[in-house]
Amino acid sequence: MATSTYLLHNACYNPKPINGHNQNQTKQQEEEQEAFNQNLETIVATLPKNKGWRGLHIYNYKGFWVSPEVIKGILLISDHFRPQPTDIFLAAFMKCGTTWLKALMFATVNRHRYTSSDHPILRSGPHSLFPFLDTHIFLDYPVTNFDHLPAPRLFATHIAHSLLPVAMTSPETACRFVYVCRDPKDAIVSKWHFMRKLRSKELPPVSFDEAFELFCNGVSEYGPFWEHVLGYWKASQESPEKVLFLKYEDMKRDPAAEVRKLAAFMGRGFTAEEERGGVVDEIVKMCSFESLSNLEVNKGGGGGQKFTAKVVVENREFFRKGKVGDWENYLTEEMKDRIDAITGEKLKDSGLVLGATKL
Repeated sequence: MATSTYLLHNACYNPKPINGHNQNQTKQQEEEQEAFNQNLETIVATLPKNKGWRGLHIYNYKGFWVSPEVIKGILLISDHFRPQPTDIFLAAFMKCGTTWLKALMFATVNRHRYTSSDHPILRSGPHSLFPFLDTHIFLDYPVTNFDHLPAPRLFATHIAHSLLPVAMTSPETACRFVYVCRDPKDAIVSKWHFMRKLRSKELPPVSFDEAFELFCNGVSEYGPFWEHVLGYWKASQESPEKVLFLKYEDMKRDPAAEVRKLAAFMGRGFTAEEERGGVVDEIVKMCSFESLSNLEVNKGGGGGQKFTAKVVVENREFFRKGKVGDWENYLTEEMKDRIDAITGEKLKDSGLVLGATKL
């Protein structure tokens, strides 16, 4: 598959190689790439490793458990990615609302470009709308060129705040972050379902009990969960104009109010005329779980997303239930109490409340 079509059924984002296609690499470029890959292998070989939920192993890189592909992305982002002042990054721990927020952010920012009948959301999965920075940075050689994207450029990431370059996270820079989190009890259930579908059939499955134990110990892709959330929470408290912190539960409770908050933060607040015309409600309806999950492209294998050379995920895998409180169908009372106790201890004195935790 050519790198220019790595997003299947893509309507919005087409990466353009900086130095041409891979087959046209110069000898120097090949040597540079080989040196980079050798350095990456050396780094990974020195890191603590544990059981991965999708692959065989994940590695502890500067306090967070990630795959070698993500470490590669982190290094390339640090060395090559140049954020623009108008960039907006959607950040989240896995399975905490990325799919929904991608649709809402794109629809809000681009509401004057498309009508409801020709909207890209209707013909491509939400993950096609704007790039997943963690791995899309290296889908072209030497790195993907995002300069052709219209401002504001939208990017998604699962990378922890502390692992991103200062050029992105510093309060002195103008680019902004939208972070969405959810009750960790729902996060673990959703993540387990998602990752077991991606796990190689050549590897033994990870049981829910095993996943629960790993999660509680902080061991899951991009984890520990609590440290991931706290990194962005603290950044939002220190620089609320730079980091907007949202909760999945609040969005389910009153999506229109949260979309208004989101639009204002992105510099795309709704006008009085738009409010009277029902624009907010139209966006909420178009991006709802019910609407998105029933689109042909998002069900029955209607399309897919290529995240790395080896990882292609069908759109339908991003839609399971989209509910709050589904954990009650999977966690015993003892499991629930254990997660709540960990959450209470981790978030103590932070001012953040998640799920049923009362601090």
